[in-house]
Amino acid sequence: MIESLVDRSKYPILESMTYLNQASIGLIGQPAVDAMHAFLDDSARHGNVHMIDVDEVQFFESLRSEAATLFNCSTECVAITAGASEILGQLPFLMGEGSAREVVMVASDFPALTRPWVLAVQQGRGTIHWVSDVGNIDLTEALIDSITERTSVVAVSQVQFSTGTLLDIPRLRAASARVGAALIVDVTQSAGTYAADSALWQADVIVCSGYKWLGGHGGVAISYVTEHLYSETPALAGWMGSPNPFQFDAKTSEFSQSARRFTLSTMSYVSLVGLTISLQELGRLSPEEKTTHAGGLANYLVESLGGSDWRTFRSLTDPGASTHIVPLVHPGHSADPVVTHLREAGICCSSRNGRVRISIAPYTNSVDLDQLVEVLTSS
Repeated sequence: MIESLVDRSKYPILESMTYLNQASIGLIGQPAVDAMHAFLDDSARHGNVHMIDVDEVQFFESLRSEAATLFNCSTECVAITAGASEILGQLPFLMGEGSAREVVMVASDFPALTRPWVLAVQQGRGTIHWVSDVGNIDLTEALIDSITERTSVVAVSQVQFSTGTLLDIPRLRAASARVGAALIVDVTQSAGTYAADSALWQADVIVCSGYKWLGGHGGVAISYVTEHLYSETPALAGWMGSPNPFQFDAKTSEFSQSARRFTLSTMSYVSLVGLTISLQELGRLSPEEKTTHAGGLANYLVESLGGSDWRTFRSLTDPGASTHIVPLVHPGHSADPVVTHLREAGICCSSRNGRVRISIAPYTNSVDLDQLVEVLTSS
């Protein structure tokens, strides 16, 4: 039996449900839940009695410190926003204007990453070169082949949300740097399992939602923003991004001299508290431990399905296959009815782009996959 990496009792729903859906809305561990309850009970419900203005400004710093550890960067480079889209939506305005700009992206990537650039093109600001994620083609190599002297931005997810395809970010950075193109990496489907090392990658922006693999709740996201970008004027001017937010000067638009300038306003502080604790819990395990655990379970799943017609999008021996997101397809079954059938059997996963998407998390064990295989092969 392959055991979980963490104490499953921290996730009570696992007593009644097989949860293979961290890639959608992730489970929140009990330590983070306890911290959120404590914040609600001891502080939030009492208004400003236990949290005055200066406390509110400093409230972000614990999370900023944990995020800096995750991204291997200075706290000055960490932006905290109410969602990944808050910063992704500003990037077309921060990364140069003009009809000559060409952006390279994956055609099936997550829309939060692509739509700001699609809108920019619709407004006559640049062009997009789309690259297809095909199971028998190296997606990293296909992206590199698409980078030319016209390319000014490469915007990708490290792990593709519907196929689980894993990109080689250092190779991509080397190729984009050769033509002077900026690199944006969304790690929402990879951080928490794979390392997101800003020092190694030298990306311009690394963005991550907090409610999936990081184990937080909705309403907070963290990002690494390189210094040359956080020196730019944000496209959105929020009151919390100023050096002294509670001065309330209505006639000025001054920004913090760090990535703090991208925080727009009062946000879900209870989610911020939960994510801080969840990152501390995640930090007890190395990325190597988490990827090894996921790899063992993914291989176990494929071997268990060996006598069936269920297949993965990519072979797990492919360097471009992640092991914590395993998309399954069957020639005789549509994904949506299968996912509904699985839920009725007490197994929660997702249907994405015609595939049954299986998520493997630190709390997953081989019994979870045995239950999945039993239902998949008996239908």
